[in-house]
Amino acid sequence: MATALGAAPTLSNASALRSQISKELRAKANDFLNSRRHANNLVDIIEHFQHCIQEKLPITAALLTLEVVFVELLKRREMCIQNTPLKPKDDSPEAKYREWLRQRYEESLNLILSSFDNEKSAEATQALVSSMKLLAAEGKYPLEKLDEPSKFPKQRLRSILQKLVSSTKLQSALLQRFKEYSEYLDLVFYSWKLMQQLSSRTAFANEVFARNYLDLINAVPVTKDVQEERKLLCLTQTTGQHTDQLDCFDYVLTRKCINKVWLSLMQWTDGMQEPVHRQMLIILLERILPHLEKPILLTDFLMDSLDCGGPVSLLALQGIFILIQKHNITYPNLYEKLYSMFEPEIFHTKFKARLFYLADIFLSSTHLPENLVAAFVKRLARLSLIAPPQDAIIILHFIGNLILRHSGLKRLICAQAAIEVSRDPFIMEERDPTKSNALDSSLWEVVSLQKHAVPAVATAARFISQPLPTTEWDLSSLLEIKEDDIFDQEITKKSKQYALAFERPQSLYLAHDDKVNQYWKLF
Repeated sequence: MATALGAAPTLSNASALRSQISKELRAKANDFLNSRRHANNLVDIIEHFQHCIQEKLPITAALLTLEVVFVELLKRREMCIQNTPLKPKDDSPEAKYREWLRQRYEESLNLILSSFDNEKSAEATQALVSSMKLLAAEGKYPLEKLDEPSKFPKQRLRSILQKLVSSTKLQSALLQRFKEYSEYLDLVFYSWKLMQQLSSRTAFANEVFARNYLDLINAVPVTKDVQEERKLLCLTQTTGQHTDQLDCFDYVLTRKCINKVWLSLMQWTDGMQEPVHRQMLIILLERILPHLEKPILLTDFLMDSLDCGGPVSLLALQGIFILIQKHNITYPNLYEKLYSMFEPEIFHTKFKARLFYLADIFLSSTHLPENLVAAFVKRLARLSLIAPPQDAIIILHFIGNLILRHSGLKRLICAQAAIEVSRDPFIMEERDPTKSNALDSSLWEVVSLQKHAVPAVATAARFISQPLPTTEWDLSSLLEIKEDDIFDQEITKKSKQYALAFERPQSLYLAHDDKVNQYWKLF
């Protein structure tokens, strides 16, 4: 057995050798579980597992074998030790055997946790699944006294979470698999409760750790739906329910843990890398913000983020919009910040649809000054000259909506013939939209787009040469259009589908002049 388990397989017989090793491991496990005379089999399995980790050999067979063995031992309560206060330690052979099993159990758990860093994603994921199964089994059949109520193994979960937030390797695949366990109420509660203990200012300064930590926050649910299902990972053997009070697993306590975790993060934001900053804002906006007790405390963080530029500023703008809308905060020079975000670089980010959506909301009021809205119209028109076709269509319809909201901007259309392009008074480089002289300009950019090479863009630009519609265009449907969709639509307009066969097929679909028909007769 030592030769079979210790030898590294070659390329020619790797599959057969893995099958043989798996059979031997199962046989050793069965012998160990059936009789204590084969207790050394457990040592052999653990040593083989350790050897596979050190030599970077496949570990799945040994991993599954140890999982089966210790789950069965937990069910049998063979590792449970009765320690009575004020009584001498039990030195009987039975107690020593149970203590020996506990030591092997701890040794195996450490090896399983170290397998989280395995180079092969499938084996690392299997290590996570096995550790979660052992966690569930230990919760149902605890290692403590038999007469005490079972408790959730918080320290086991903490060890698992600590490996998931590694500071040396991104654990995206493992965290995605861990997300599958988020339906269990007790796991969600204790994950949030332990999460604050996993990080610190020094640890969060590491970019890899910070990204793993934020991915963990994103993997653990925060909605009330999970709380309503009342599904638990650790159930008792007798009643089928966790003996801890189920009332403690409510949304109120979970929300308090969420607030503690996020308030801690707000203190560690100095010097964050741009990917971490962006990921933090996305999680805040999409998951955490509705559950914060005092969202106003985010004001400084969002204000500072708004000055960073790029996608970070755009995401911060959305957060500020939520605070303005729901919590009545005010932000000076908000429209100047929004105006500065419309740069050519926005067309190359995946958050451009979010910018158009927010800009449409911020500019929806009919009480805004016309010179301010005119500056946005001119800046959008100028950007439409260099925008991709799908973005140019969105911009043109957005300009049309702004003109419909502010009828005074029709002067930009009427002035298109009176102003030469070379003498356009609009100042594109001006950061203050009210000082850009937009009202003295015209929409010559839209006129030039009427001769765009893409017919869809040219059609969208013709709105200024026709009577304006009475209703606004729906921008939400246009935000989902892709460049390939525009190309396919144009091809569909100018082409038809034809059958590829131009001759009636004869005899097994061979052409009439095929060489096979000249020398062979096919039936």
